[in-house]
Amino acid sequence: MASRLIKEDALIRKDRFKRAGALSFRRPITSPFLMLTIGGETDEARQTLTQELHTLGASVDMELRERITNIHSNANALESQSKTLRNRTAALGKTTRQWSGMADGARTKIKEIGDVQNWAEMIEHDLLLIEETLRIVHEDELEDDDS
Repeated sequence: MASRLIKEDALIRKDRFKRAGALSFRRPITSPFLMLTIGGETDEARQTLTQELHTLGASVDMELRERITNIHSNANALESQSKTLRNRTAALGKTTRQWSGMADGARTKIKEIGDVQNWAEMIEHDLLLIEETLRIVHEDELEDDDS
């Protein structure tokens, strides 16, 4: 929308310059009354042109000020969001380190459980051997007693 307004203003200015130039570059008129009239039109055209240039400058200035205000507002919002993102990223890193520690601890516990299970299986095997040995010895004693 702003570019459309600028283009329209540029066309209006161009038209006014043409009219002002056409009035000032007309061929000389010998009648003093007509010269005063044309001179008055030229002065009026100059005044109008000057006024329009000031109006255009003010509207462009106002638009630029609005855009600058918007840019500063957006920059402040981005800075705030960036700060929040940095804080949340730091918190996430801390949480990640905590979870990593918990995972390492759990892995160690699982390994210990595996070690305990292995140890229990070895003890069970040893107890079965002892039980079998005692059974054989007990049977031998019963046979010796029977004979």
